[in-house]
Amino acid sequence: MKKYEAVIILNPNLSSKVDNFKKDFEKLLKDNSFNIVKTEDIGRRQLAYSIANHNKGHYILFNLEGDPSKLLEIETKIKYNESIIRHLFLVVKEHNGEDSSLFVESKNKKPEPSEVEKDKEDVKKDPEPVKEDVEDKSEAKQEEGEDNE
Repeated sequence: MKKYEAVIILNPNLSSKVDNFKKDFEKLLKDNSFNIVKTEDIGRRQLAYSIANHNKGHYILFNLEGDPSKLLEIETKIKYNESIIRHLFLVVKEHNGEDSSLFVESKNKKPEPSEVEKDKEDVKKDPEPVKEDVEDKSEAKQEEGEDNE
């Protein structure tokens, strides 16, 4: 039996149905004689680039052991699953017992206000100086125009 790591990126709009997907996927793996060593639900993360008009995805990582001849059948079945926007199966020599770096990062991440909220707060605090800068520049241009005459 070969050892694999599977990374599945789900449609972020279906984050509430992740448990159902995991149960179905685990059943598919077991039906094809794969043994699930470990599962990590990373959660929603920003994608490096847009996939199928999605900027975020729900990541799930699996450590698997199974027959390589059955892997093609599994990939064929999940290829047509519309809730999966990307998948990747990697052959590994050994499974390390540690959590993945993505999983550790997602656990350590503190909830912060979104960037949009920060921008709104900045605008509310200090809208005046921007107008003054514009006025100063226009006055400077007028003065330069007078000097050139």
